[in-house]
Amino acid sequence: MHAQRRESSDDRSNERGASDFVGPVFQTTGVIVCCLVLAFSLAACNEQNTYVAPPPPKVDVALPLKQNVTPYLEATGTTASVNETALVARVQGFIQEIDYQDGDAVKAGTVLFVIEPQPYQLALDQANSAKASADAAVKQSEAEYERQAALVAKTFATKQDLEKAEAARDANVAVQQQADANIKQAQLNLSYTQVKAPFDGIVTARQVSVGELVGPNNTSALASIVQFNPIYVNFNVSEKDVLRIRATMQKRGITAQDLKKIPVEIGLQTETGYPHKGTLDYAAPTITAATGMLPARAVLDNAERQLLPGYFVRVRVPLFEEPNMMLVPDRAIGSDQSGRYVLVARNDNVVEQRTVQIGQLVGELRVITSGITAADRIVISGLLSAVPGQKIEPQLKDVSAIAADSALQ
Repeated sequence: MHAQRRESSDDRSNERGASDFVGPVFQTTGVIVCCLVLAFSLAACNEQNTYVAPPPPKVDVALPLKQNVTPYLEATGTTASVNETALVARVQGFIQEIDYQDGDAVKAGTVLFVIEPQPYQLALDQANSAKASADAAVKQSEAEYERQAALVAKTFATKQDLEKAEAARDANVAVQQQADANIKQAQLNLSYTQVKAPFDGIVTARQVSVGELVGPNNTSALASIVQFNPIYVNFNVSEKDVLRIRATMQKRGITAQDLKKIPVEIGLQTETGYPHKGTLDYAAPTITAATGMLPARAVLDNAERQLLPGYFVRVRVPLFEEPNMMLVPDRAIGSDQSGRYVLVARNDNVVEQRTVQIGQLVGELRVITSGITAADRIVISGLLSAVPGQKIEPQLKDVSAIAADSALQ
């Protein structure tokens, strides 16, 4: 019995020992397998996260457009009437008639006010009567002088008698001349009883009423009249522009008289473009020292009365055509603290920022006066993708086609 129990106990000991050996082996193998799986996973992750640089962005570029450009002098001006005057009473009297409606357009010579004419007609009649009397006195004294001259020749009268006749004749001639002057003055005063429009224009609201006494010692201003056609536009030219224009004139042999043939274009603040056309009328001989500006003036036809005196207007004066100017789309021009710039694609397709000087706007294109050459490829779209110092994939476009498309939109 004891022997059998001992054997059973030994068998269990052997089984337990074998299991204790096998367990660690399997645990070690599992750890190795896990490590291998983890290693392969990490290797696979490293292959998926490899960085690949994106391709350069596609950006539109274009060569500058070269063409002849007419530069414009642009300014702000004000319209002014060619003639504007007050209608006044030049003789004293009562207003007898007012022959217009306030705001009427009238022609030169139209009677607007009538001052009571009877007193001045009577004065003219008196002057005519005095003239008739003076004519008779001259006639009589001339005959007496001739009679005395004949008697002196026959020694029937003395020289003293002849001198008296001559003096009387001359005195009567003087009275006759005074009578002529009085008639002219009376005629003039009578004409002043009709206040007429001195030129074509618009008459303002009347300042007097019928029956009111007007004249030198009373109310004199009756109304005003304003001429609308033609009309002036006054504007100022900067000293810099004056120097540029004078240099161009000297270079091309243009005289000061030729300037008056230069057209001037006008646009109101609410209008698009410059629909009103005129010509340069006057340029001051000196620059105003306080402002550094040269006053100038244009004259325009205003038959439709589209322009009223006192308007603020935009003024554009075409100057002398400049050949082979370079133009780029205006949207391609940027601005920073250093001024205006464009982005240029170099030969290696790296973007470069180039400072430029700009000129006038021609449609959708802007004149570039300096900073680029005709061979430079200007970035015209995709400006956010074009970063100075980085490469791009330039897509060459035609500026003239872009300008035509913009004009059709």
